[in-house]
Amino acid sequence: MNVVKQWLRVMSLALLVACAGALAADDAATIKPDELVKKVANNVLKDLDANRAEYRKDPSKVRQLVDKHLLPYFDTTYAAQAVLAKHWRNATPEQRTRFIEAFYQSILQNYGEALIDFTPDRLQVLPYTGKPEDTSATVRTTVRRENGSKVPVNYSLRKTPQGWKAFDVQVEGVSYVKSFRTDFGSEVDQKGLDAVIQRLESQIASGTVKKPTSSS
Repeated sequence: MNVVKQWLRVMSLALLVACAGALAADDAATIKPDELVKKVANNVLKDLDANRAEYRKDPSKVRQLVDKHLLPYFDTTYAAQAVLAKHWRNATPEQRTRFIEAFYQSILQNYGEALIDFTPDRLQVLPYTGKPEDTSATVRTTVRRENGSKVPVNYSLRKTPQGWKAFDVQVEGVSYVKSFRTDFGSEVDQKGLDAVIQRLESQIASGTVKKPTSSS
């Protein structure tokens, strides 16, 4: 799998990571969606440039970086709810909590280390054309492949009391939430939600998380 595909899957976590100089709470509540994506992206890419050798030596530090700085800008509960769809309504509070954590950690384990090889010149954030009163937003970006061609990547965000948060990414029109929904929905129908959560937790513990078939 090439570096661009790996990066795009990392981005299905949403917004990139704010490492050096994370946004203050007041800024996050007032900043426009495209400005948020651009600022967070610039910060994480600056950090990667400064510490790439260290991250290559110890990739686990990338996971720590993502886990520490991504969550303020990623709506984990909303994303997990969208992935489980109808199964969310029948899930117990404990099942919801465990699935949210397992889903987030599984994506992180699969794709987090792909951040190491991404460089700032490959990402372009396009101007946001929405209205100030909007409560949902799509931020358009492009990612440049090694051959020079560009891939359209759109981020779905929603306005929360804490500011804009991302929950989905569409790569060339393909939604990763929908891809995960298809995979998990079929498995839950066949085996039940507890079995799916237990599989994810076991694979996370062993480092063998399965990638979604519909987005491979």
